[in-house]
Amino acid sequence: MHAEIGVIGGSGFYSFLDDVEEVEVSTPYGPPSDPIAIGTLPSGHRGAGRPVAFLPRHGRDHRFPPHRIPYRANLWALRSLGVRQVVAPSAVGSLTAAYGPGTLCVPDQLVDRTSGRAQTYYDEDGAIHVSFADPYCPAGRRTAVEAATAAGWPPVDGGTLVVIEGPRFSTRAESQWYAGQGWTLVGMTGHPEAVLARELALCYIPACLVTDLDAGVEEGEGVTHEEVLQVFAENVDRLRGLVGDIVAALPAERDCPCPRTLDGLKPPFDLP
Repeated sequence: MHAEIGVIGGSGFYSFLDDVEEVEVSTPYGPPSDPIAIGTLPSGHRGAGRPVAFLPRHGRDHRFPPHRIPYRANLWALRSLGVRQVVAPSAVGSLTAAYGPGTLCVPDQLVDRTSGRAQTYYDEDGAIHVSFADPYCPAGRRTAVEAATAAGWPPVDGGTLVVIEGPRFSTRAESQWYAGQGWTLVGMTGHPEAVLARELALCYIPACLVTDLDAGVEEGEGVTHEEVLQVFAENVDRLRGLVGDIVAALPAERDCPCPRTLDGLKPPFDLP
């Protein structure tokens, strides 16, 4: 089983593939969140027949909270199946009232506020320092923005996603602090997913759906788990369709800096 494009998302994304087969993958970092589903974009779609690997980041039963997701196993497993480009839809909170629930964002920057997560493959046998100044694939981001615009869902192009440890939501003071730095989105899963993809020379492409205004943006009760799930459910069909459009539009040959990430470096192991 082989696919050059992977999608890491929620369980609601299974149904955007045809002819799905599940693959059990073992990695040096344990098993991934779930068996990986490999299928094709359906007939009638622009990219019909294109093979895609899908992995639910929290597991299909949502058993992994954000801080316990086996991120290293997930990215390693996808690469071992041939994946070189990863589309990563996720639910996020907004740090500005200008981006209300239902807004689509394709951020271009990331701030890590997590703690305790394994966030590198290169923690033994010498230091390997990869460039992470621009954490997302520039060509992939451009493809995502163009696909969303063509689909009638013009996204916010750019912005900073701050990734918090979770699983709790932010306090009002934290939310106001993040907003005061000029950051625009807050989530719990975008790191270390993005940096692990970079360490494996993969393209990583975010597609962030705003589900709520974070705690410090407005007065009231603050964000709730139920609110996030409700807004995500209301938009999942649209987001699933967009992910399919992005996958269809991604080039077969990568013309971006991502494949050259490890040029001149000597990883202490062979990449899958």
